[in-house]
Amino acid sequence: MRAVAMPYLEDLFHVTHQHILLAVRDGDAATLVERLSAHDASPAHYRVGGRMPLTGTGVGLVLLAHAPADVQEHFLERFEEGQSYDGVRTAESLRRVLAEVRRGGYAIGSKAGPEPHTTAAAPIRNADGVVAAVSVVAPSADFDAAIYVPAVRATARAVSRAMNDTRRIG
Repeated sequence: MRAVAMPYLEDLFHVTHQHILLAVRDGDAATLVERLSAHDASPAHYRVGGRMPLTGTGVGLVLLAHAPADVQEHFLERFEEGQSYDGVRTAESLRRVLAEVRRGGYAIGSKAGPEPHTTAAAPIRNADGVVAAVSVVAPSADFDAAIYVPAVRATARAVSRAMNDTRRIG
């Protein structure tokens, strides 16, 4: 997946000049498959191969929104305020966010600290459903995530198509 996705992730990086993340769901977390970052980018606390929370990252919200119902319920039952993006204070509000992600085809989220950041993320699909997510992450002060949603969604669709074409060829 990483090899297929890289040209599209690089295109998104060149358009945004921000952090670009590619992640897959791994049990109750997301595993970062790839990260592209500018030399002068804001600090990023995620490393390739590292695990990230499903409720506290854009890629995580996308992956959780498309996870099996029992996985979603597990998170909703154990949800505590502060585990997710700003504005998500209850399990019911997380449930609404996950429904919005499924309906809209993307996630937007912001966190106040330790470094304030905002993200826009979208799902990558194959014939079996959502298998990964891609996101742009940037400092909140400089970043209106809604502006980047079309580019993130286009990247996710392009990777999805390329992965499906590769499966047919291979």
